[in-house]
Amino acid sequence: MPNKVSVVLPTYNESGHIVDLVKNVIDNIPSGWEYEIFVVDDNSPDHTHDVVTNAFRDNPSVIAVLRTFDRGFAKSIRTGIERASGNQIIVMDSDFTHDPVEIPRLLQVGAVYDIVSGSRFCAGGRMMDTAHYLASMLYNWFVRIVIRTQIQDNLGGYFTISADKLHHLPYDLIFFGYGDYFFRLLHYAQLARLSIVEIPAQYLPRVSGNSKSRFVRMLCSYSIAVFRLKFQAMRHVRANKEQTTDRCKQGLR
Repeated sequence: MPNKVSVVLPTYNESGHIVDLVKNVIDNIPSGWEYEIFVVDDNSPDHTHDVVTNAFRDNPSVIAVLRTFDRGFAKSIRTGIERASGNQIIVMDSDFTHDPVEIPRLLQVGAVYDIVSGSRFCAGGRMMDTAHYLASMLYNWFVRIVIRTQIQDNLGGYFTISADKLHHLPYDLIFFGYGDYFFRLLHYAQLARLSIVEIPAQYLPRVSGNSKSRFVRMLCSYSIAVFRLKFQAMRHVRANKEQTTDRCKQGLR
């Protein structure tokens, strides 16, 4: 069975560069791989969906998906994942901050590990926006301390994962909100004992349009999500201890 990669691109107001991005992704798919690209658009006012539909009308491997209700970044990613038929899935941002040139390396290492994440913070990784880089690094330390992840870049969101392993993770507990979905994905992947590795990646500046990120709002919502995940993990550990204690008591009777 040939290798097939499904690339998921969530979009909102990305019409200025989405065609170039999709072409760039196609150019970086390694030989020997079949591909499909899902451009999952949250009903952008700038008609991103129509732009993609018209530009790739003759390429059935580029699928424009329009979402008109229950919108949201992580939910768009879930929509693309649920429609994917590839044995390997790549998720990346649609503003060129995630460079398609990394795709061959992600897939190469993905043959060995369940999840391969393009990281700004492991040796060789970088981000062009220095202020954003430093702020993200500090916040990642906070995330690592609170939920005890072994990953250095918990908010990068540029990764590949084995479709077979992904489909066993709890989608409802992961795919909501914004970029916080990614550290939830890593958390539940660790609980499932999936193998995870980071490779260095360079994060580029947005090429056009405006960022949808709002720093203070994201800081608050992400922090709430981190502590909620921490409390859920603590309850899980407590419940396991109680079950073990009950089994021991029953064994002594």
